[in-house]
Amino acid sequence: MNKQLLLKLHRWISLTFALPLLVIIVTGLILSFEPMAQVAAVKPGSVDPARVVALIKQYDPDGKARGISINPSSQHLTLQGRPATEVDMTTGNLADKPAMGSVFQWARMTHEHLIGIEGLTTISTIAMISVMIIGILMGLPRLRNTLSGWHKGAAWFTLPLILLSPLTGLLLDASNSFFGAPPAAAKRISLPEAVSLIARDHDLATVNMIGNRGGRMIARIIEGDELRAYAVTADGLSALPRNWVRLLHEGNWSLVGSAANVLISVVLLGLLLTGVLIWTQRRLRRPKRTRELPAAVASSMPS
Repeated sequence: MNKQLLLKLHRWISLTFALPLLVIIVTGLILSFEPMAQVAAVKPGSVDPARVVALIKQYDPDGKARGISINPSSQHLTLQGRPATEVDMTTGNLADKPAMGSVFQWARMTHEHLIGIEGLTTISTIAMISVMIIGILMGLPRLRNTLSGWHKGAAWFTLPLILLSPLTGLLLDASNSFFGAPPAAAKRISLPEAVSLIARDHDLATVNMIGNRGGRMIARIIEGDELRAYAVTADGLSALPRNWVRLLHEGNWSLVGSAANVLISVVLLGLLLTGVLIWTQRRLRRPKRTRELPAAVASSMPS
């Protein structure tokens, strides 16, 4: 295919989706630090199961909450619902969400839903993948110490990583079917029952989330620096198969994965900004050349 045509496609797809991609990349960069924050928040032995059960029964007597999340560092319990209820486990009173938690929550909602336009995140992700594929089809670049040279070099040297991020994001919805529906014979259990069952074998300070997902009770527990998913039934906990699409995209498989996501987000942000800057510089230079052309023609004419 004509390289000039590929270059124009690469450029105009990037410019068309520059703003939504900027939002996706920046919020993705913020979320890259979340696994690190979750692991750092674990304070062994700091969460009392009886206290958690009592607070759930106090603030959700009708059992309408769809799940809970626990932050042992700030000693906060969040009852997930509309709206969510934030409880200070130390005082037992309602509280404001910690600043860091609010930032991560905002980043996640914005990252997944952008400005509320249905499908815009998916379309923008497809556009990002298309831009990368077009870049590959354009062939290996000539590396030079210029803005364009650094743009091309950064893209090619990190290509597997920066391509993995949007691909896993695009596949994430389908991969969540791993959580599936429970067997017909499975007995539904309440949140207080789930907390008590989990506390038998796990320190609640390592529990990131307990909630109903896909018709079954799920717990996400930090083991080492990995976030593992378990199904919770009346018989106890059973480990679910690792959802590698989700783990890779969120970086929850290890702190190395989290650090890799930070690098990916920084590279993607750099590529987007340098790409827009390269286009802007070319646009600013073009009128100057247009003015100089008539003058050059006039000076070459005999007097």
